[in-house]
Amino acid sequence: MMNARIPAMRNQAWIGLGVFGFALWLAWEVGGKIAASDMRSIAFVTLGIAGCVIAVTVLRDWRTGFYMFLVWLLFEDLVRKYLGNGTALFFGKDILALFIYISLFAAIRNGREKSFRPPFLLFLSLFLWLGVLQVFNQNSPSLLYGLLGFKLYFYYMPLMFVGYALIRNDEDLRKFLMVNVVLAIGIASLGITQAILGHSFLNPTTLAPELRELGQLDRVTPISNQVFSIPTAVFVSSGRYFLYLTMIEILAIGAAGYLLLHTHRNRKITFIAVGLIGAGILLSGSRGAVVYGAASTLVLAAGFLWGAPWRERQAHRMLKAIRRTFIMAAVGLTVILLLFPKEAGSRLAFYSETLNPKSSAYEISSRIWDYPIGNLMTAFARPNWALGNGIGTASLGTQYVSKALGQRAPDLWVEEGYGQMIVEMGIFAPFLWLLWTGALLYQSWRVVRRLRQTRFFPIAFAIFWYAFLLLYPYTYGGLAPYQNFVSNAYLWLLVGILFRLPELLSSTPMPDATSPRRPQARGGFQF
Repeated sequence: MMNARIPAMRNQAWIGLGVFGFALWLAWEVGGKIAASDMRSIAFVTLGIAGCVIAVTVLRDWRTGFYMFLVWLLFEDLVRKYLGNGTALFFGKDILALFIYISLFAAIRNGREKSFRPPFLLFLSLFLWLGVLQVFNQNSPSLLYGLLGFKLYFYYMPLMFVGYALIRNDEDLRKFLMVNVVLAIGIASLGITQAILGHSFLNPTTLAPELRELGQLDRVTPISNQVFSIPTAVFVSSGRYFLYLTMIEILAIGAAGYLLLHTHRNRKITFIAVGLIGAGILLSGSRGAVVYGAASTLVLAAGFLWGAPWRERQAHRMLKAIRRTFIMAAVGLTVILLLFPKEAGSRLAFYSETLNPKSSAYEISSRIWDYPIGNLMTAFARPNWALGNGIGTASLGTQYVSKALGQRAPDLWVEEGYGQMIVEMGIFAPFLWLLWTGALLYQSWRVVRRLRQTRFFPIAFAIFWYAFLLLYPYTYGGLAPYQNFVSNAYLWLLVGILFRLPELLSSTPMPDATSPRRPQARGGFQF
């Protein structure tokens, strides 16, 4: 036995010496950077170490690592703003996602986790293979554009398998929802603060040139000429922030309905989040966020009434969820109007002057028809529209590829989603897009109907509505929302969760809401 232990002891000694040597080298390097006041390099080293720790955690326990990835996904832009928008930082979340995929795949192979076959996989595969072929389109200036486009369209699709495996029971679902609610409270609060204080808050003194136009926007009301700043919160662009607010509002309202039907825990904090998100949307300065936010609230309210558990006489809980949602949204808006009348007033003026049909600055009709249709027609004036110019040649991030190649970016972009698909992947691309998205929504709706009059219906309906919103109205306006990594990652993650819910219902068919009312647990927010 002693002889058998000697090699192991020697290996441990060598590993210990190696770690000690690395620690000495790291201390030397960090000490030198501190002495030279090179805080940016120190920040990069710290992030590198944090990334290694998260990667090891993901490989050891992908569930814990997943929540680290989720935080990184939402706050990566904040780091990029302060560290000069380094290209390496942009791929941090993608590396962590890859580790999650590997860890989950190993767990599924070993029988520790469950997987599923998406019922829309055939139609999705047709669009995916078109994307693969377009990576090698001979009209593309470089293979790098194809790799960029393939990443934007397809890289986060495996997250639906992550979402499916993540939710094993009601507690897993509650934890996922509450983590997102807490993060939403923080991000919305920062966005509200920035809208009030201006661009000097939550932005470095000097932004990277490619981020300056995105992160320091001001708008002027067309009639009253009031100037107000557009917040970005923790993101590098106002557009990403607006998309996040719309998505998280839908998810928070769905969570509120689910919690009222299932448990007495975490309800207050969820409704606080709804109020803050509503205030954040008001101060966002985005007409899209206001219109889609208001429409989503009304659609979810109507959907919740349709799917309420009337048979179990628990429909009053749905009515309570709807009532509290409107109350908290109204409270949030009222508080902002009372405390910051100038900041709120300028944005309300902008909305009324551009959204009111009687206003001389009314823009809705042109924005929902003339402008996008004009851009769609422009796609047919671009070269190679029949076969496309290659995936990624008109997508987000082409400026980074052109910078790496030392050449000008292709002048192909059009601001309409289906027109952009035609420019990149040819005339068949929009039809394949409609085919797979229609199949996904059809199969998702079947799941929603199965969950009607159960505790899972509110969150299922909210996920369905978000998927519809992103894949159709948003895509009609442009592909940027779908290609935005936050919106895309949440889409596939939530789709996986949706298809797991019927299995949770069959394993625990009786919702807690049908049992006698229990005393409310003390202690507030709990995990």
